[in-house]
Amino acid sequence: MYRAELACSEGCDFHSPIHEVIYRCPTCGGLLEVRHDLERLRARSASAWMHLFDGRYKRTMWPYGSGVWGKKEWVMPHVRDDLVVSLDEGGTNLLWANRLGGELGLDDLWIKLCGNSHSGSFKDLGMTVLVSVVRQMINDGKPIRAIACASTGDTSASLAAYCATASIPSIVLLPKGKVSTAQLVQPLASGSLVLELDTDFDGCMAVVQELAKDPTIYLANSMNSLRLEGQKTVAIELVQQFDWEAPDFVIIPSGNLGNVSALASGFLLMRELGVLSKLPRLVVAQAERANPLYRAFKEGFDRFAPVRAEPTLASAIQIGNPVSVRRAIRALQKTDGIVEQASEDELAHAAAWADRTGAYACPHTGVALAALIKLLRSGTIERHHRVIVVSTASGLKFTEFKTRYHARELPGVDCRLANAPEEIAPTIDAVKRALDRRLGA
Repeated sequence: MYRAELACSEGCDFHSPIHEVIYRCPTCGGLLEVRHDLERLRARSASAWMHLFDGRYKRTMWPYGSGVWGKKEWVMPHVRDDLVVSLDEGGTNLLWANRLGGELGLDDLWIKLCGNSHSGSFKDLGMTVLVSVVRQMINDGKPIRAIACASTGDTSASLAAYCATASIPSIVLLPKGKVSTAQLVQPLASGSLVLELDTDFDGCMAVVQELAKDPTIYLANSMNSLRLEGQKTVAIELVQQFDWEAPDFVIIPSGNLGNVSALASGFLLMRELGVLSKLPRLVVAQAERANPLYRAFKEGFDRFAPVRAEPTLASAIQIGNPVSVRRAIRALQKTDGIVEQASEDELAHAAAWADRTGAYACPHTGVALAALIKLLRSGTIERHHRVIVVSTASGLKFTEFKTRYHARELPGVDCRLANAPEEIAPTIDAVKRALDRRLGA
């Protein structure tokens, strides 16, 4: 039987069963991590693991067709199959962005479309694990009344959907006026208790942590290491999609910084088990208006200071005091990682450029693409490198961002690729003139 437990991520000799309601080490206050019994995992060869996972991938045997639960032994082995809460997460498209790559001067550019998931974001990968564990805890008699989160939109949508599936009440704290309409309606539709607080995400996070001191209210934010176990499967899956070869660079937009920790965890586990011989370099892309990790990176990670995050088009990463910062710094140090930032104009232009090649990128993917452009220009990334940009959410969640761009209504943004509709007379001659203007006579 494979085993996993909670342990202190800062090195203290603290261990706890997975089903305990605990988020930080009682000795040092550091965040916890899920630790697997590597000796037991090594008893199966790397080739045998790859064969097992390939045989399950996107099949119909419950729950192993899920991109997360197909790697159950590496994620959360003790959850009973009949208590797994899955919405067929993972298995998302790895898009060869050949036209965009060619225009940028890159031969091997791919976009991992994690937004092609049930709730429209990569958050589903972590939420399936967390809600499944809580469902088993409730089944075993734990007095948990609800699961709660603070969110900038995507976490709340995912939590609400998975809790609705499992018949577990959910509580969502959102910063008032800072979440897109499409994101707001998702937890409302799923029946969550949605509370809008007149603050930013960091303010919501402070409140939800106080709320979670009640052991009957379980915390679902990424400071909870169960979330990261599901999210690490992005790393495993994209390697699997390349026939178990690692790319050179993986670029991911990040605010609370749990996702880069999760990616590193997946890559490091594969190396430990002999699946990979090399690690990709991880790149964290931050919005210039919410860039505390970028500032720390420029100082060699000698110090980290939270910032007051300013409003940004990349609203999901408008976070100035990320809870997973220490885990993220360690992840970058282990992968020779980089942090880059993007201005509002840079992220909007990068997203629009990608859209012109068929991508329909969310603003956060725009941040990652803008970071890619900068790293290409500096020579850090070269034409021959294989690069994966992780798209964390569907562009369909950000219709207002797209609409305002093409209406040239984004302050401080040169909407140079705007494409507004033309109003013309209802005649064939008017239509032909419009065609001539666009296509040439």
